Amino acid sequence: MTSIFPLTLSNGAFITASLILGFFFGFFLERAGFSSAKKLTAQFYFRDWGVLKVMFSAIVVAMLGLAWGSLTGAIDMGQVYIPDAYLWPQILGGLLLGSGFILGGYCPGTSVVAAATGKLDGLFFVLGIFAGIFGYGMIEPAIHQFNLSGSLGPLTLQQLFHTSAGVVAFCVAAVAVGAFWAAEQSEGPWQLFKKTYGRSE
Repeated sequence: MTSIFPLTLSNGAFITASLILGFFFGFFLERAGFSSAKKLTAQFYFRDWGVLKVMFSAIVVAMLGLAWGSLTGAIDMGQVYIPDAYLWPQILGGLLLGSGFILGGYCPGTSVVAAATGKLDGLFFVLGIFAGIFGYGMIEPAIHQFNLSGSLGPLTLQQLFHTSAGVVAFCVAAVAVGAFWAAEQSEGPWQLFKKTYGRSE
């Protein structure tokens, strides 16, 4: 088993760390209310920006943790696995995933959280994911060449913009702060509308 964690771990320690991190990831998703399709889809109607706030916070915290760990020598970034980017299949896959998110109300991670809390819609969504995985495996040989199209290699923002990791970290953090501010501004009118007209989500 190959660890993608930026620390050298034995197989047993890697499995243990994965289970612990997975448990807490699901726990915090549930505590954030992400086991509810109603709350998740409110993001797409600009009513509730909780998804953006929580996930952007997680991205920024992880990014800053890696950046500071690298600067202090605690983390060897050379051991961090970066998958290759394939432009066209990943654009199509992102559109399909986003469409499923809007229609079904869950992404893969939140559907598992919903299923674990006993929600039937989450369970059916998980079953649909497995059906999709099986179906993709059946047709993959026929679309294999498309899956390799638009290869960009293990591309990072640092490489794309020819800048340092510190500049990328600063810019992403600044974008996060701006996005949080914009989200708060857009949620205000919606909350006022609900309070005035008594409309529920």
